[in-house]
Amino acid sequence: MKNEQDGKNAINRRSFIKQASVISSFMIVPRFVLGGKGFIPPSDLISIGHIGTGKQAFGLKQSFQDTKEVKIIAAADVYGSKLKQFASEVNQFYGTQDGCATYGDFRDLLARKDIDAVVIAVPDHWHSVIAILSARAGKDIYCEKPLSLTIKEGRAMVNESRKHKRVFQTGSMQRSWPEFRQAVELVRNGYIGDIKTIKVNVGGPPVPYNLPAEPIPADLNWEFWLGPNAPQVYNHNLAPSLTDDFWAHWRDYKEFGGGYVTDWGAHMFDIAQWGLDMDGSGPIKVTPPDKDHQFLTYEYANGITMTHEPIQGDNGVHFVGTKGEVHVVRGKLETTPPELKDQVIGANEKHVYHSENHYKDFLQAMRNRTKPICDVEIGHRTATVCNMGNIAYELKRPLKWDPVKEEFDDAEANKLTSREMKKEWRV
Repeated sequence: MKNEQDGKNAINRRSFIKQASVISSFMIVPRFVLGGKGFIPPSDLISIGHIGTGKQAFGLKQSFQDTKEVKIIAAADVYGSKLKQFASEVNQFYGTQDGCATYGDFRDLLARKDIDAVVIAVPDHWHSVIAILSARAGKDIYCEKPLSLTIKEGRAMVNESRKHKRVFQTGSMQRSWPEFRQAVELVRNGYIGDIKTIKVNVGGPPVPYNLPAEPIPADLNWEFWLGPNAPQVYNHNLAPSLTDDFWAHWRDYKEFGGGYVTDWGAHMFDIAQWGLDMDGSGPIKVTPPDKDHQFLTYEYANGITMTHEPIQGDNGVHFVGTKGEVHVVRGKLETTPPELKDQVIGANEKHVYHSENHYKDFLQAMRNRTKPICDVEIGHRTATVCNMGNIAYELKRPLKWDPVKEEFDDAEANKLTSREMKKEWRV
């Protein structure tokens, strides 16, 4: 049975590569943008394929359906029961029995010419491979945060997206929330003076995988779940069933994620980068806790420092300036002085990209062939900040970083900007 399955996988790979090369050549823009035969006006529904049907995917499904601008026509996952439940809910929403096609191999989904965009909601160790193959297949991409497991994978995602002219939205949806936009515009317009430091309150770095082996569920393709990674024993905490009432813990382990430094950090360091107008750059140094630094500390070329501190209340960002402070968490903005939080930013002042809905923003960018609010470069730069921190935590020494060359001044640190991947998935 194993040899037969291997043969099928080989055929799928050859078929995908052949079809993807055709698609990438002729699908530089989605169907609804092209004129001629089969033209679908921009006002019509955008066809979506979901890759990954775990807990996060169900929320994303609802968010995209709520836009009333898409039709989910396919889904792919290695966990059969999750895939079946996802497709069932999609079909129920549209009042059909088989409108959402299902695939155990995401490459079969990518080979379909009638899919305009993919929503990627899988563990971080899969992000770069799936996003790059999606770009080559001519699909626009919505990919969950943090964008990539390593810095070099993130740069590859940017390069491939640009090469194939893809619209790419990173799932850092806080950029489309009003409290974060207001916080950033207060900072950018100098309402708290010159920024001296930023405190980012999120959880800690990952640890090596250490969970005990458990029996693999019959409907889970564990080898495919591991994908680019070296073999590891299965534990349900990595890939919980839909009846397990917790978020998957793969994010806690360095083989699959970056701990809460990347998980929540991809949200909160992102707001810090946005406030500093550093979407295309980043810090120039990172120092782990030592005798002179209580917390992991980043330094920017302009002298501003940013610290990674324990959570105080909720995950959040605290900007400290010479004339005041701005503290923002989800659903709450606090300022010093207090009345500053209600300050109306004038028409002639600095404004950031305004999005009211992260999902609609992505769809509109697809129609306009423009960059969305959290373009792939932005997602990559934020993930880089997070990954820099994890590397400094691991090596336990200060590291200088060149945000232009995207290199450390340390050979061992530079090795940690990438990882070993199985040959089949080195894209």
